[in-house]
Amino acid sequence: MNALVALCHFCELHGPRTLFCTEALHPPSPSPSSQAGIPAPGDRDKDGDREGEGLTMRANSSATQRGEMCEGCRSLPASHPGFVSIDDETGIRFLSHQHPRQPQLFSVVRQACVRSLSCEVCPGREGPIFFGDEQHGFVFSHTFFIKDSLARGFQRWYSIVMVAMDRIYLINSWPFLLRHLKLTIQSLQSTALKVFDSEQGVGPQRAVRMNSVFSPAVFPHQRSGNAARSLTSLTQHPNLWASLHSSFSWLLKACGSRLTEKLLEGAPTEDTLVLIERQTEQEEEMSCWEGADGGVSKSQRHQSGSELDHDFLCDEAKLDELSGPKFRSLRHLRQVLGVAEFRQLAWHVLMGNQVVWRGAHPTLIQSAFIVLKSLLPVGCVRSVPYSTQYEEAYKCNFLGLSPDVPIPAHVSSSEFSVLVDVSTERSSQSSSVGDEDICSVFHFTISSANTQPTDKGPTLLTKLELALSNENLSVDVVSHCLLCLKEEWMNKVKVLFKFSKVDGRGREDTQRVLTLLGATGPGEEDNVRLLKFWMTGLSKTYKSHLMTAVRGGERSPSQ
Repeated sequence: MNALVALCHFCELHGPRTLFCTEALHPPSPSPSSQAGIPAPGDRDKDGDREGEGLTMRANSSATQRGEMCEGCRSLPASHPGFVSIDDETGIRFLSHQHPRQPQLFSVVRQACVRSLSCEVCPGREGPIFFGDEQHGFVFSHTFFIKDSLARGFQRWYSIVMVAMDRIYLINSWPFLLRHLKLTIQSLQSTALKVFDSEQGVGPQRAVRMNSVFSPAVFPHQRSGNAARSLTSLTQHPNLWASLHSSFSWLLKACGSRLTEKLLEGAPTEDTLVLIERQTEQEEEMSCWEGADGGVSKSQRHQSGSELDHDFLCDEAKLDELSGPKFRSLRHLRQVLGVAEFRQLAWHVLMGNQVVWRGAHPTLIQSAFIVLKSLLPVGCVRSVPYSTQYEEAYKCNFLGLSPDVPIPAHVSSSEFSVLVDVSTERSSQSSSVGDEDICSVFHFTISSANTQPTDKGPTLLTKLELALSNENLSVDVVSHCLLCLKEEWMNKVKVLFKFSKVDGRGREDTQRVLTLLGATGPGEEDNVRLLKFWMTGLSKTYKSHLMTAVRGGERSPSQ
C-alpha cells in the first residue's frame, strides 16, 4: 500500500508540527541491463544516493524552520540516521524520521498535519476523521490528548495521520486503522498519565497557578517554558521513537496486505456474488461464536478458517485433492454410466430434484457430486457429501449415504428424487483401484419413481450432450461451453425474475417473455421448470438491487 503514517503535535509556540513519520520504500524494478548482469551507467551513483537518503533521512525543511523548532516540536535530531526495517518477503523498507525524505511528501504531510490539528476535527476534538482530495492525497486522522502537568489545561494535542492517494482503499481500511491506532494512542495516554500523576503528587500545579500573579511581561516566558517539553519526557519512555517505528511499520505492512486487488473482466457473475455472500455469512457466524464464547481456542479458529478456505476451492483443486477412484469430468461420468443413464441423472440435477448416491466409497461419491454440481449455479447447490442418515430434500439436493442407510418410503416413491446405488462387482481394495477400472469394479444402478420421459429435456441439456459427444472437443473446451451455457440461461433467469416476481406481470405476458427468451418449443415444460429452479439461486445482492431500483422508480413520479 502506497501510504505513510505520521505523528503530529500542536505546539503552543509554533503551531502544528510533524513529529515522526514512517513511509514504505518499495524496491526498484530491475532494468533490462541489470537483469543481464550489466550495470547501467549511473546506477552506482543512483544507488548510493538512494541509500544515503534512506539512512540519513534529513528533514526537507529549511534552516529557518529547523531553527524555530523547540523541544516539543522535535523527535529526532537532524543528524540522527533514523530507523529502518526491511521486509524479507517483499523487500520493502520502512523508513522513519521526523520528516519524509522527499520534498513532495513533506508538503503533503505538512498540509495533513495542519488540517488534522486545526480545521478538520471531529466533535469533542478527540477521535477519527477523514478528509483530503485528489491533488494532496486523502487522510485518515485520529486526534487525541496527552496529559502534561506543565501545559495549559494540563494536556497537549496530538494526532496520528495516515496519508494515501487511494481514497477507496483508505475508507475500506477505516475499521482496521481505527482499531489498531486506538491501541497505540491508549498506550501513549496511559504511560503519560502515570507520569502526570507522579508529577502532580510531588508538586500540584493547579494550586500554584491559582496563587500566581498574572503579568503580561512574565506570560511569554511562561508560555515558552511550557512549550519546550518533548513527548519523550511526557511519557518517560526511553525507546519511544523506536517503538513507534515498529508500530507504524507493522501498520503499513498489515494494511497493505489485508486487502488485495483483483482484475474482473466485466461485472461479477452470480456464482461469484453467491460465494462472496456465503463467505461473509460464515465469517460473521465465526466472529459471533468467538464473541459469545471467549474460550474458543486458536486451533479451533484455525480449523474453522481452513474449512472455510477449503469450501471455496475451485472444483479442479478439489478433484486433485481426492485420492482413490474418482470421476474426472462430466465426459468421464457419462462414459461410465452410459448415455441414457447420464441423461436421466443430469435431467434430475437440472430440474432441482434430490440426487442421492449410496455406496461404500465416499471419495467416488464426492467426485461425482463435484462433477455434477458444475451443471448448476452455485446458489442452487446444497450438498451433504457423505452421511450415515438420510437428510430431507429441503436441506440438500446432493446427498451421499453409506450403503446400509435405508431410504424412506416417501422418498423412494417420489418423482422428485433419484437414487444411484454403487455396488462392487468384485472384491478389491479401493486404494488400488484406478480411474480406468471404475467400470470393471463398480456397478451403478439408477432408480427413480419419475415416469416422465427425459428424451426431450431442457435445451441446455441437449446442447451440453452435443458438446460431450464431440470427441474433437477437449475436456477444458467442454467446461468453457458449459460455463457459457450457464451464463446464457442465468441471464434468462434474471429477465424472468424481473418480469414475473418484481414487476408482477400476468401469465400471458410471461409466456411472451419466454418466447422471446427462446424457452418455448421442444422441452418447453422442462425449460420453464429449469428457469424457476435456477431462480432460487440468484444472489441476495442482485435481488436487493432489483427491489431498490423498482422502489426508486415508483417514488420518482410522485416526487
